[in-house]
Amino acid sequence: MISRQFQRLLEVSKSSVQTLQILHCTLLKTSLDHDEYFFSQLMLSACLRHARRLFDASPIAPPPLFAWNMLIKAYSRSSISSAPTEAVTLFAELLRTPGAGRPNHFTFPFVIKACGRGSMLGAGGSVHALTVKAGFGSDPHVGNTLLTMYAGCGLVEFARMVFDEMPERNVVSWSSLIAAYVDCNLESEALRAFNDMTMTNEKPNSVTFVSLLSACTNLLKIRQGRSIHSYIVINGMELNAELGTALLSMYAKSGHISEALHVFNSISQKNLQSWTVMVSCLASNGLGEEAVSLFARMEQEAGLTPDSVSFTSVLSACSHGGIVSKGKELFKKMVNVYKIKPTMEHYGCMVDLLGRSGEIEEAYRVIMSMPMEPNSVILRSYLSACNVHHCAHGLDGHLVERLIELSPDVGANYVLASSVSLGVGCRVKGYDDARNEMKIKGVEKVPGYSWVQAPPLAG
Repeated sequence: MISRQFQRLLEVSKSSVQTLQILHCTLLKTSLDHDEYFFSQLMLSACLRHARRLFDASPIAPPPLFAWNMLIKAYSRSSISSAPTEAVTLFAELLRTPGAGRPNHFTFPFVIKACGRGSMLGAGGSVHALTVKAGFGSDPHVGNTLLTMYAGCGLVEFARMVFDEMPERNVVSWSSLIAAYVDCNLESEALRAFNDMTMTNEKPNSVTFVSLLSACTNLLKIRQGRSIHSYIVINGMELNAELGTALLSMYAKSGHISEALHVFNSISQKNLQSWTVMVSCLASNGLGEEAVSLFARMEQEAGLTPDSVSFTSVLSACSHGGIVSKGKELFKKMVNVYKIKPTMEHYGCMVDLLGRSGEIEEAYRVIMSMPMEPNSVILRSYLSACNVHHCAHGLDGHLVERLIELSPDVGANYVLASSVSLGVGCRVKGYDDARNEMKIKGVEKVPGYSWVQAPPLAG
């Protein structure tokens, strides 16, 4: 009877801190807090901070292993910057505490995950040694987590070593290895690993395809990406938000707008990233009005709250599409309605938007209002606008000199400085003769180029 009532109260307490506190008091009065089951269930229902307080004040000495595992797991998943370190520290305390029990096959994956998230390679290596010593070296879950940890630390060769030593490999193992190669920018190796996976008759899942599509996107392997898309359709796989967005990104970055739109409309439950990628796709392919319209649909129909990245995409659409008034309106909305602090990218979009439309004076005011120093991209955009529109508002030479200081090895900056100095009438000492200045510093202007994927020649 007590157990059932306790369980009902726990369900309520998950959405009410006050109920959880009342329940805790009840357990203290009845001494049920000494029962491992009740104590563990109470910790499960608490937030991380409250769970830690319960753990530290545990009437059970030492706390049960379940409580240690639960707390280490919570730290390994927490977004708090110090959480990975706390997880490892707690694990070390578990090892030192007499009678606390030995770490089991649940403990090790949580600690290893924390080591990976915190880039604690030394601690991760020590935990790896402990897993082998404790007899969990062949555990698939432990092995998969170790693989991911080494990849997260940039040691893909160690990840491969762990994979090769695994006695049993499942779809998670293969997917982790493929993801490791992609994370370490070894996309070709990821595709080779997938070929090896197919030879073992292991069936890939959506997680596998998310990594593979990322590899195809980075390598511009549109044919292989289409093959994956065909496999997904033929096998009736659900196009969830993560898989759909990966497929959408592949088509978007390859410039295949119609396919990207088709995938976007096929995603069962679109998340913010799905909408943002589609807005960015339209923006980068000269469809600014459509991008702005889709952004409005995201707000109104989907009811999603745009984030900093979403606004970067739509402001870029306004910039490239020459939609000045809407761009200004969206920037104000971002700051005043959504309370998003503008980043360098947002300011860059606004300077580019205003510069392209010839509003040089307002672009200059945006640069002067920035809480941070403008980067070379913003300065180059502004100076190019001044050069195109033959306007030198606010140009006292400082911005030109600052551009050269930020990117002294970029030859195009010297040419731009010379053009502004001679063409606009803003005399900048030392940059009247760009070619001579470049020769003195040994800087060359790299010619522009484009990649074009041509169809195969007929035999």
